Amino acid sequence: MRDDKDIGRSIWFNILALLGLVVTIIPFLWMLFTSVKSPEEIFVFPPKIFPKKFYFYNYVKLFKEIAFFQHFKNTFIVTIFSVLLNLFLSSLAAFAFAKYEFKGKKTIFTLLLSTMMIPGQMTMIPVFLLLKKLGLLNTYLALILTSAVSVYGIFLIRQFMLSIPDELIEAARVDGCPEFLIFIKIVLPLCKPILSTLGIFAFMGCWNDFLWPLIVMIKKEMYTLTVALANLNSQYATDYGLLMAAATIVVLPVLIVFFIGQKFIIRSIMISGLKE
Repeated sequence: MRDDKDIGRSIWFNILALLGLVVTIIPFLWMLFTSVKSPEEIFVFPPKIFPKKFYFYNYVKLFKEIAFFQHFKNTFIVTIFSVLLNLFLSSLAAFAFAKYEFKGKKTIFTLLLSTMMIPGQMTMIPVFLLLKKLGLLNTYLALILTSAVSVYGIFLIRQFMLSIPDELIEAARVDGCPEFLIFIKIVLPLCKPILSTLGIFAFMGCWNDFLWPLIVMIKKEMYTLTVALANLNSQYATDYGLLMAAATIVVLPVLIVFFIGQKFIIRSIMISGLKE
């Protein structure tokens, strides 16, 4: 039986969680309802969250004024290929660190983790100059290759793979299964929870990335959605209804992906911390 103290703590925890939910969701509701307000209602005082009449012309105007489908295609291509490469290459490296013994493994892994302490802004100039010499500026590869693998992903998957019994891999080797097939047909299917988690994180990171696409994408037709959305701000005035309509559409795929895969996140992180 739970005592009154535990019940009281549970009630206060639920109240705080509810307050956190309210604080988190209000900006999204404000963005959504502002996107369907007329210009007059947006600037009414005192401000009101709900519109008197839904004004969908902001969405119509969005598709008329900018090449929205082109920017959506750019973002979609970059995000999908970046996520797939990230999952494959990160899991391949994690498999080597988790299930193989080789000279200097701990040292290499420690050095790899130490790179996470280097701010990304410090590497932007050298990477930009490298891409320029390779002639990859203003191409999809400039965005895909730079996010094709992540140290955080390697660490996360490696921790999860440590929980996979070595006996499964040894049994496959005894049966004559090649190492790559062991990785593809045995290890990866067991890593679905952690791959789903990393996929969600990678998707959100690529989809919402702004600074790097702004640097390497020079031509307007190669802009991603975040860069195109930023360009909706003019020098002298901002169409907030149009901006909120664009922001609503941009955030929808992220919310859909998160809600589909959220059940794997807590489970995979808990499992990945079981072994060292």
